[in-house]
Amino acid sequence: MSGPVKSNPVAKQLALGRKPLIEHFTLPLNRLMQTGPAGGIVLLVCAVIALVWANSPWAGAYHELLDTRMFVGFGEFAGSLTLHNVVNDGLMVVFFFLVGLEIKREFLVGELATARKAALPLVAAFGGMVVPALFFVALNYSHHSARGWGVPMATDIAFALGVLALVGDRIPASLRVFLSALAIADDLGAVLVIALFYTATLSWTALGAAGVLLVVSIVANAVGVRATWAYALIGVGLWVAVLLSGVHPTVAGVLLAMTIPSRTRIDEAAFLSGAREALAAFHDAQAPEKTVLSSRAHQGALEQLNSLTDHAQSPLIRMEHGLNGIVTFGVMPLFAIANAGVSLHGSEHLLTTPVALGVIAGLFLGKPIGIFLASWIAIRSGMATLASDVSRRMLFGVACLGGIGFTMSLFIAGLAFGGSEELLTAAKLGTFAASLLAGVIGWLILHTTPAPTAPEV
Repeated sequence: MSGPVKSNPVAKQLALGRKPLIEHFTLPLNRLMQTGPAGGIVLLVCAVIALVWANSPWAGAYHELLDTRMFVGFGEFAGSLTLHNVVNDGLMVVFFFLVGLEIKREFLVGELATARKAALPLVAAFGGMVVPALFFVALNYSHHSARGWGVPMATDIAFALGVLALVGDRIPASLRVFLSALAIADDLGAVLVIALFYTATLSWTALGAAGVLLVVSIVANAVGVRATWAYALIGVGLWVAVLLSGVHPTVAGVLLAMTIPSRTRIDEAAFLSGAREALAAFHDAQAPEKTVLSSRAHQGALEQLNSLTDHAQSPLIRMEHGLNGIVTFGVMPLFAIANAGVSLHGSEHLLTTPVALGVIAGLFLGKPIGIFLASWIAIRSGMATLASDVSRRMLFGVACLGGIGFTMSLFIAGLAFGGSEELLTAAKLGTFAASLLAGVIGWLILHTTPAPTAPEV
């Protein structure tokens, strides 16, 4: 029999105390940011802002802002980048670094950690990349625009998970896990496509320098370097080297992420033992005339607790948690503002061009067909299993959400068609249309799917 419920003294003290003025503004914002669809909603709002701005009387100001040049470096090593380049080639490295951390974690301890667990999302991601590319090539094979075959291959994880969260509790947790693992595997494929097929002329000297810096980061991991600033310095050098090599600089983010330490310095037993000692020291230091501010013993105990907490958490997890909010509510919205501003005046005809139709067919048709068909083959062949609480209808609904390709599709479109404003606009319009259709259809399928019932005994 359970005893009486004890109140949380920390929560009680915080509730009784007067809230700082700033918390009246930050607490509602923090609660909003922690909701499932929040990242997708912010991304959507920023995309709409860019689209409206680019088609308003102030469209000139929008393009002038993106063309603003920023000077980097000094003396002979000085160079200039437009604000658009800073976002796409600079800030997006942070996004790809976070993607790399998530990929590494999934392969170490997540849904891709074992062959059995990884089989279904990996096979589904493969089918969801190949079939859309084939749809695109089929509509563009006789044109030079066939270079854009990579545009409809990737899923936007923020939008897809955001739409899935809108469905509510009727969706089992195993389906969310499947979509997350699928999107992570999808991102890995997109990174490989960018590195292998959307790379300019290579500079082997710069590529060699990048290799040396990558080895330095691997050695730093091996000898026990855990400081974030150390890997940040290596990362800046790696980004410059990759940028100069001809490979797209965002690849540097993924490469660096693979070298980040994933092990903890101490295990659970050592943490618990040290924490008990620190708490006991904190308790023994209590005195009526002393406060934490004036008691060296209190401060020493807190510093010990802080050090133990740092050593009990891997740098990989710490960096991932630290960057998640920055990327979701900073980098990705800025990317949307910088890339979603498409002028619609006189561009309506572009929706019927092979590029736009190829992107729409690839995302809206190719993605669900590829994901569902590959999953069905894997399950029927015994290569993978489907969770008992997931129906085929649910699986197809999630496959439709895979056709939301906003962020990565726009990014690859910029690499494929950066030299042609017309082709780039067509690819963007196709991405917008397909992502909207995929999101709506996927939501309708999942929303009208009966909630899973308990299995019969």
